[in-house]
Amino acid sequence: MYRMITSDLDETLLRADGSISAENIAAIRRATREGIKFVPNTGRSFLSIQPLLKRLHLWEHPNQYVISYNGGAVVENWGNQVLLSQTMPYAVAAAVFAVLQQFDVAIHVYTLKHLTIYHPRADDLAYLQTRGVQATRMRGAFSQFQSQAIMKVIAMNPNAEVRQAAKLAVEQQVQQPLNCTFSSDRYMEVNPVGVDKGVATLALGERLGISAAEIMAIGDNANDLPMLTRVGCPVAVQNAIPAVKEVVTHVTMADFEMGVGEAIDRWGLS
Repeated sequence: MYRMITSDLDETLLRADGSISAENIAAIRRATREGIKFVPNTGRSFLSIQPLLKRLHLWEHPNQYVISYNGGAVVENWGNQVLLSQTMPYAVAAAVFAVLQQFDVAIHVYTLKHLTIYHPRADDLAYLQTRGVQATRMRGAFSQFQSQAIMKVIAMNPNAEVRQAAKLAVEQQVQQPLNCTFSSDRYMEVNPVGVDKGVATLALGERLGISAAEIMAIGDNANDLPMLTRVGCPVAVQNAIPAVKEVVTHVTMADFEMGVGEAIDRWGLS
């Protein structure tokens, strides 16, 4: 039996409409009753998943945790205490933003507790609404973020070619090492180098005295690869991209409808 189970949210634990199945909830409850830590591991803000934590009976619980911003912050659920964080230097974020302005994308600027969107798209706002994500339309210059803790910058366009071109441009034009990846078939995400879901997972494990071998991770997309390649039991849900299925030990028969529950019952509790 594993001591920690960490799972991606969108398109892994959550359905396409942002909801969660009763089967997944029940399996997570079985795991937590056994003393297993269940740690949501998401690119989103920890504030946006508070309603989900309530459904999982993890909201405002001490010694329960969330990894957010693709590993940029590790937060204890009790009082949303930020235990570990790594921000993006303002100059780097400004350079990334300037490059992304060349493309037909909505640009998300995440600070520790707020999301601001430059040139928001209707399809993007509709998707965020299903996730309970609150955002503010960006007005004014990027310099408004100069004194804030910037967690990540992402570009949104459902066209994969646009996202690929934006990623290549950022990597070529920004004179700083970055961690660029993709998620949810719509986002190209830019984090500081050294920030990813895997680094944060192991850091939390070390803090709790849990080794990598004692951790199960469940995911579906490219930004999940760093955690899947570092833990003892990597699992892909059935709807995962091929690159994810290639690196895991197990692939569930079910997709996001009940794949996490299947993984917990078949391998997490055994």
